Amino acid sequence: MTVTPDTLASDTLAEARARGLRITTAESCTGGMVSAALTDVAGSSDVFERGFVTYTNTAKTEMLGVREATLAAVGAVSEEVAREMACGALVNSDAHLAVSVTGIAGPGGSEFKPEGRVCFGIATRAGCRTETVEFGALGRDKVRLAARDHALTLLLTAACA
Repeated sequence: MTVTPDTLASDTLAEARARGLRITTAESCTGGMVSAALTDVAGSSDVFERGFVTYTNTAKTEMLGVREATLAAVGAVSEEVAREMACGALVNSDAHLAVSVTGIAGPGGSEFKPEGRVCFGIATRAGCRTETVEFGALGRDKVRLAARDHALTLLLTAACA
């Protein structure tokens, strides 16, 4: 059986609903694709609380409370920023579960932060964990789709925990 974004989103919403959880997102390189996948499902409004699209560093600091010092020290594409984004989304919402996405979709990148590197945060009131996935230079569209699907998988796993 193939797992599709629609299935991931539906399953995530069903699990969160069953546990009385509300979800928020904090997205950079995906530009709202995770939020869109969740809200494409009819009835999602009882689970999806809000989404933050924070494409610029200014948006990250103003909307999510990401510290300028963190951005200056490690850059926007880092697990540290992913953590602050996810935690900031929880603080600035009525959600119980937050996912954050920040990365380099391409084209381009650098020796230190290559195209296809995406950092994720998954936060609950109990804490936050982060991870980095190297999707590789798949092209902008494919990196963004892969990041969306990974974020949905993180939400589903957290909702089931």
